[in-house]
Amino acid sequence: MGLLTAFVGFASSFAVVLQGLTAVGATETQAASGLMALCISMGLCAIVLSLSTRLPVSIAWSTPGAALLASSVPVAGGFATAVGSFLVCGVLVVMAGLWKPLGRAVAAIPAALANAMLAGVLIGLCFAPVKAVAFDPLLGLPIVLAWAIVGSVNRLFAVPAALLAFALVLAFGIDMPADAVARLSATLVPQGEWVSPAFTTAGLVSIALPLFIVTMASQNIPGIAVLKVNGYEPRPGPLFATTGVFSILSAPFGGHAVNLAAITAAMCAGEDAHRDPARRYWAAVVAGAGYVVFGLLAASVIAFVRLAPPILIEAVAGLALIGAFAGSAMAAFKEPDSREAAAVTFLVTASGVGFAGISGAFWGLLAGGLMLALARFTRARRH
Repeated sequence: MGLLTAFVGFASSFAVVLQGLTAVGATETQAASGLMALCISMGLCAIVLSLSTRLPVSIAWSTPGAALLASSVPVAGGFATAVGSFLVCGVLVVMAGLWKPLGRAVAAIPAALANAMLAGVLIGLCFAPVKAVAFDPLLGLPIVLAWAIVGSVNRLFAVPAALLAFALVLAFGIDMPADAVARLSATLVPQGEWVSPAFTTAGLVSIALPLFIVTMASQNIPGIAVLKVNGYEPRPGPLFATTGVFSILSAPFGGHAVNLAAITAAMCAGEDAHRDPARRYWAAVVAGAGYVVFGLLAASVIAFVRLAPPILIEAVAGLALIGAFAGSAMAAFKEPDSREAAAVTFLVTASGVGFAGISGAFWGLLAGGLMLALARFTRARRH
């Protein structure tokens, strides 16, 4: 189960991470370094936390955070500014774990608005499969069909099936460069690239704060809930703080955020991992070792992916996010009292329009918060 968790966690969303890092200015080498740093950090974090707590603590990268990056307005300063924002996000996560008022403030963000912002961030990438089919049906349709057919049997393997279809399309449907094999062989040796961080107000507001919010609201808090549902009683603060430390360590090499897993957490914490709940933490430990191995292969994975038209890997990323989009959209518009404010948050975020160099995700959350406050004030005056 640990090996399966590592494979599903990596294969189902590495395309989203790659797309996000590229969107904020990472070169191919920097994106490979970031993917490697994330895999190694979350693998080591899972091993450390699981062995120290004897709980099946699954760790992942922030997939919603990567989707946020993919939809962000480019900020001045390029990837160095993004790296500075990654560092600030890691510090905020540590503070949320150690300083209870900040943790309570994050938990107090209305769930409808947080989910609406996430849905607005995700919807742009969810259009990619349709665009891929329009780009070339012979290349895009096999990927979508593999995802749909396998997903109808087992949702867990839907995105890995789409990734396999992508690999087959790349191998048999695209003319490879003459030096393709040599290029892939040259990337077998992992190489990290240090990026000196730069800090700007626009970067902090556009990237760091929204990344912190979606990481906490969409990954860390649900990750604790999954453990509790399976009968465990974790202490959230130390877990959050540890993931923040590993996020800080990976940031200078291009990693955006490491956090508690939400989806794959259920794989390690459930009965399929082991009949004895006290032994299930070994699944998370093995998954951590698997992530480290995938991290060492990150450069080769990216070199292979780069041989295809970008829209195809975007399609895989979009398919990986459809479930998350559906869940966040449903949660955003579930309550009538906050529906209008959630709609404003969603629309402003989904527009992708930034003001003053700050991304739409921040303005969407701000606009929705003001709408919700106005509605509550009006209702209070009426009563």
